[in-house]
Amino acid sequence: MRIQIITAGTTGSIAPYTGLGHRLLAEGHEVELVVHAKFAASAGCCGLQVHSMAADPFEALMGVHNSLRGGWSPGALLRFVRVAGEAAVALADAILSAADPKADLILLSSIAAPIGRVVARHHGVESMGVFLQPDTPTAAFSPCLMALRAPSRLNRQRGRAINAGLDMLSAGVYRHLGRRLGRSGLGGMRMRLERERERWPIWHGFSPSVVARPKDWRPGLEVAGYWWPHECPAWEPPARLRDFLSSGPSPVFVGFGSMKLGDPERLAGLTKRALRLAGLRGVVQSGWAGLTVEGDDVITVGSVPHHWLMPQTVAVVHHAGAGTTAAGLRAGVPAIPVPVFTDQPWWAAHLIRMGTAPAALPYRDLTAERLAVALRRATGESVFARRSAALARRLAREDGAGIVARAISEAGN
Repeated sequence: MRIQIITAGTTGSIAPYTGLGHRLLAEGHEVELVVHAKFAASAGCCGLQVHSMAADPFEALMGVHNSLRGGWSPGALLRFVRVAGEAAVALADAILSAADPKADLILLSSIAAPIGRVVARHHGVESMGVFLQPDTPTAAFSPCLMALRAPSRLNRQRGRAINAGLDMLSAGVYRHLGRRLGRSGLGGMRMRLERERERWPIWHGFSPSVVARPKDWRPGLEVAGYWWPHECPAWEPPARLRDFLSSGPSPVFVGFGSMKLGDPERLAGLTKRALRLAGLRGVVQSGWAGLTVEGDDVITVGSVPHHWLMPQTVAVVHHAGAGTTAAGLRAGVPAIPVPVFTDQPWWAAHLIRMGTAPAALPYRDLTAERLAVALRRATGESVFARRSAALARRLAREDGAGIVARAISEAGN
């Protein structure tokens, strides 16, 4: 089959699809991954075809969000909505240009799905969702854009309310898409209802050991297991990092991925002080936050594969994005989640629920003292290491990408 995977967002929204794409390649399919241009080189490692979309519109959206951490006035909210609308229109144009009308199947991430499904249908191509987060209302848990709550019928109502709000915000992009395609009557709510009525298939790329498939989901909504990022065999760790790891006790990993946190000097100083208070060494990943922390017991690194680095650490401090959360669980080491926004508090709460993290420290409330306390608990109380290691062993027995690849192959026969 000729398969196209379309995804958008931050690094954590791209990397899992490299693993899924390579697994589909191994099954004999022709695969093209559609990502924003800045991810093309890393996504195309080791033979995966890549189609580059235009500059990432979400960078501007994240920049506006970060500038509003001090407070949300009516004017600030309007600015955020305006930039979000511009980002959505830019993404719609990018998907329109990138979608392959000769494909047999288009796989769509959760961000790409609302537009991508309409575009695929316009070309007469089958499509399927491949989501890293759940977006279907359920009583089993609250929607991932809210705080995690215990099972309750109210969770389903909360999920519907969140989706209704998102559908309202998408009105402008659907008008734009309708003009481009020469169609009328497109709308977020209508498209969502159509998706559910037709039982549009969605595979979810997280482990059922972390988020079990809700019993009240309709047929066609499945939880496959994680799609681990493709591991390029030619990659070699920097000599400086290798030497640091071998020169003393296992360090703590600290990284905030694609978060632009606005004050890297403050965060760097806070991190260095927390490590010193906890008596621990550290490897800090600079990331989009632009962190630089150096000292006798701490170094800063650039892009380093999590699958290689995290298992060599004693704990991981991260923003609790879906991809980084998965990487920490795979490594089998305790976590200290520092959520910033969107689905991050929800994933952080799952880490605590599973006993793999002692506490969540929201970024807005983060201090060196609080981080040091959490680090001492994560590394000093053996229960967190035991639970993390046990969960990692369960994840190692799963084959999320293989499950999706086999389902696609069976559907194509």
